[in-house]
Amino acid sequence: MNIILVYDVRKKRVQKVHKLLKRYLNWVQNSVFEGELTYGQLEAMKIDIIKIMKKDEDSMIIYTLGSLKYARREIIGVEKNTTDNLI
Repeated sequence: MNIILVYDVRKKRVQKVHKLLKRYLNWVQNSVFEGELTYGQLEAMKIDIIKIMKKDEDSMIIYTLGSLKYARREIIGVEKNTTDNLI
């Protein structure tokens, strides 16, 4: 499955999160990674991320794309901005 991952973490955890995510995905922009993972790799990555993140301070959004027709958005931690006004 194709993954787009976007994160916003406190400065003191940015380097750890970045280093971890580079093990699983391709870094494409500040706080943005993408790539292809198996379901098992995705679950392992989420377990590793949760060990570093502070859910009450940090935010991570993982878009899981089987195809563009069926996209799923998953939020881990604090949602920084709602999508109620998106068309």
